[in-house]
Amino acid sequence: MTALFDKKLKIGLVSVSDRASQGIYQDQGIPELQKWLENALVDEFELETRLIPDEQSQIERTLIELVDDCHCHLVLTTGGTGPAKRDVTPDATLAIADREMPGFGEQMRQVSLHFVPTAILSRQVGVIRKNSLILNLPGQPKAIKETLEGVKDENGQVLVKGIFSAVPYCLQLIDGIYIDTNPSVIESFRPKSARRTS
Repeated sequence: MTALFDKKLKIGLVSVSDRASQGIYQDQGIPELQKWLENALVDEFELETRLIPDEQSQIERTLIELVDDCHCHLVLTTGGTGPAKRDVTPDATLAIADREMPGFGEQMRQVSLHFVPTAILSRQVGVIRKNSLILNLPGQPKAIKETLEGVKDENGQVLVKGIFSAVPYCLQLIDGIYIDTNPSVIESFRPKSARRTS
């Protein structure tokens, strides 16, 4: 086992909301994400959380800080991904990206379309900045869980895979960190050649 495999996962959570950041209502995005990650991840992880308004320059600064200064391996944003004028999270994410990972946005929309026809209006993106993966998630707690876990039937069998099944292997490829998931929540996929032997 290499030293890379021993690195502790660091995750940045960013909730983008004018009203929640002003205290008009309580943010639901970060608590939902934290709870989901605690159930889904086998490995210990550290969190950096930010609650900010729908201002593109501030979103850009926050993402840069979490990647460049805090060295988060994974950054998950929630909110601000629709077509409204104040929805600028994807624009900010693309502005600070080194490379786009279009499959994440495509799969999120595919999953969400099983639940609501308006999912086609979502502009969520996935990108890489330096050695970090940044993913835009929906704003609603129910939709966050659905896009991460996928579509399941009444017996819990996965019909359409959620995006998080690809996250552990993606992080392994871009930064060498090895993490795994609780298969009862989300089964992570990686080729046999990339699996760590116990």
